[in-house]
Amino acid sequence: MIELKEISKKFGHTQAVNTISFKVEEKETLVLLGTSGCGKTTTLKMINRLIEPDTGQIIINGADITNQNPDELRKGIGYVMQNIGLFPHYTIAENIAVVPKLLRWEKEKIKSRTQELIGKLHLPENVLKMFPHQLSGGQQQRVGLARALVTNPAVLLMDEPFGALDNVTRSSIQKEFKALEELKRKTIVMVTHDVQEAFELADRICLMDKGKIIQIGTPKQLLYQPVNDFAKKFLASQKLALEFKVVNIQDIWSFLPKGTLQDGKAFPANLNIWEAMELLRNTDRHELLISADNKESKTVTFEQLTQGFNQFQTSQPHE
Repeated sequence: MIELKEISKKFGHTQAVNTISFKVEEKETLVLLGTSGCGKTTTLKMINRLIEPDTGQIIINGADITNQNPDELRKGIGYVMQNIGLFPHYTIAENIAVVPKLLRWEKEKIKSRTQELIGKLHLPENVLKMFPHQLSGGQQQRVGLARALVTNPAVLLMDEPFGALDNVTRSSIQKEFKALEELKRKTIVMVTHDVQEAFELADRICLMDKGKIIQIGTPKQLLYQPVNDFAKKFLASQKLALEFKVVNIQDIWSFLPKGTLQDGKAFPANLNIWEAMELLRNTDRHELLISADNKESKTVTFEQLTQGFNQFQTSQPHE
């Protein structure tokens, strides 16, 4: 879907991006992760030609983007930025309608699509007549996402999309992001410096440092198979919390005892350890009934969950 081939970019004497290559598969979410100045935002902006690379080639859907008009290219790519970038003197409806109007959509089509999106993003219809300053940060972020999605682009670029939000709002919107069916059909490249956010939202993570790619892989691969000391140290301070989120009950299935629970609600085996612990801690349940495809159901207590996780950990090839 998206392919970068030996892309480089220099600003003055600073090598912002240094000969990087990667592919993003269709409907995949790839997160560019790293510290400030590592080149991740420059990389993102080269995908829609907000920044032109010095060398290399970027291909989207088999076509070299340098052969396309930049404005036309951007009309087909959704873009969400950290400061949201809403036009302050436009109403919310007008902000969402910017690109559809450039594409000469009919008014009824714009109205229908806008109402569909604000419903999916849990925004009340009366916000459409408001101006950005009248909305909370979380509402503004949802509007920014609606504006990026309104024309149903196949590709979505997101630059620190939740960085300006407080932690509670940020966590809430991340959960909505994961659950939104509309986004599951998109090919997404997202930039963040937040490790927890990357592990929460990514199918794969591209870890960058000083303009170069250090490692690309799934969250589990970065945790359990770091390629060097930088990759290992980058995650070290948060490693246990991250492991709780990338290891699911399916992973520890063989370490769990057999058991059944009568008349209990069954939870799927793709529930991660953190989610299972939260369910046990925040409800009156003393144990959870877990159902896995083609496997018998099992019940787990907090202690059994912890023990199974620890056994799984010792079975992994830690670096």
